[in-house]
Amino acid sequence: MKIEVWSDFVCPFCYIGKRRLEAALSQFPHKDEVEVEFKSFELDPNSALNTGENIHEMLAKKYGMSIEQAKQANAGVGQQALSEGLEFNFENMKPTNTFDAHRLAKFAKLHGKEAVLTEKLLYAYFTESKIVSDPEVLADIAEASGLDRVKAEEVLSDKNAYAADVRQDESKAQQYGITGVPYFVINQKYAISGAQPAETFTGALQQVWQEENPLPQLKDLSGNNPADAFCADGSCAVPDEK
Repeated sequence: MKIEVWSDFVCPFCYIGKRRLEAALSQFPHKDEVEVEFKSFELDPNSALNTGENIHEMLAKKYGMSIEQAKQANAGVGQQALSEGLEFNFENMKPTNTFDAHRLAKFAKLHGKEAVLTEKLLYAYFTESKIVSDPEVLADIAEASGLDRVKAEEVLSDKNAYAADVRQDESKAQQYGITGVPYFVINQKYAISGAQPAETFTGALQQVWQEENPLPQLKDLSGNNPADAFCADGSCAVPDEK
């Protein structure tokens, strides 16, 4: 089973949804046969590297609300994150562009480090309040993820490196009609949108597994009287006396 996850590193529900999927997978009997692959999605491709706004100001401007309303909305998201064991530091969060982070993730995927880098990028942005577009920050995260720092720096300095891979993911998202994240596609046939409860993921995993791996249907060749020599429910058929 393959799960493709479209997400962005500055999307709070992507981090929450990731944790909920992980919780479901931890209880799934066939978890060792599940592959999770992350796909690039930029919430705001035109975002500046340094917006000059804090997260509350950005949210208020985007949705036409007051700063206080934005703070209340973020607090609500923070509570959801906390319930999943995540700590979001909204007061110091630094909105930024994520294109380079996505390029780095594609580099990490090539070296089998996509999962660990994705987790560290999300943690860096939401908990440590780091600027995940800063080349030094990204190089530090790459190195901490087990990647060669010098090679990671070379990728980051070349704006064309892995750019096509990011754009390919985004093009696929358009084909699927994905307009928001997180968005989970299972076996290219089933979809779950949003950071649904872990129970939703659990049910989906079970349903997909059963549909994709149906039990064999046996053809009965017992003849016309299969119950003549059959035991069930604690009793056995008693043959008629002749």
